Amino acid sequence: MLFAQEAAPAATEEAAPVETSLMDKIVDGGIFMVPIGILSVWMITLTVFMILQLSRKKFLPPTLKDEVLAFMADVRVRSSIDVAAQSPSYFGRMVASAYPLVDATDPESLGRRQVEDAIADYSVRENSRYMSWIGYFSVIAQGAPMLGLFGTVAGMVLAFDTMGLSGGSDPGALAANISLALMTTAGGLVVAIPSIFLFYAFKNRFNSLVGECQAVAIEGLEAAIATVNVDQALAKVPEGISEG
Repeated sequence: MLFAQEAAPAATEEAAPVETSLMDKIVDGGIFMVPIGILSVWMITLTVFMILQLSRKKFLPPTLKDEVLAFMADVRVRSSIDVAAQSPSYFGRMVASAYPLVDATDPESLGRRQVEDAIADYSVRENSRYMSWIGYFSVIAQGAPMLGLFGTVAGMVLAFDTMGLSGGSDPGALAANISLALMTTAGGLVVAIPSIFLFYAFKNRFNSLVGECQAVAIEGLEAAIATVNVDQALAKVPEGISEG
């Protein structure tokens, strides 16, 4: 009898690798990705808030700047204070608190030292509030990597425990623990790196706006001093030299 040879079993097709999405990788990071995610939401919210707060309109409105300089050039200090008091801007509050110290009995300087001290005192009081918000970016930049490092340590501990218990015979569990370690580190850095740049960007933006407000306030005072002393300046022109 001829026995038909059985056909060799077909080779099992190799399973196609399963593609993992970004959300799957985040989920693989475990519970440590929750606080890192909260910090990322906080960073985004704080960024939007600071963009709205550090606008030129809220610090030095062009219309208010022109009005104050025009009034001070005519030595109308009270008008400058009144128009500044109606503005909620940083510059408006600065002028309203500093210009009342203009000393009309001192025509040479109009009490410049007192006005400059008042401007500096106002900046010290107001700047702490803005810098406290900007400082939160530094907190996020330092906290996110620490949480990521904590997750990394936890993942590596679990990986070594799995290796010790299974003798390396369970690569799936070992890979999951290593994924936890790597994803928490990556998540912490993804949040921390932008926070560092945002901290310095908003800090420099704030210092620039404050410096510009102070410069305009001093410019207005100098314009008033120049107007008050214009006659004395002309009187000091040597004989035979034209005023022009």
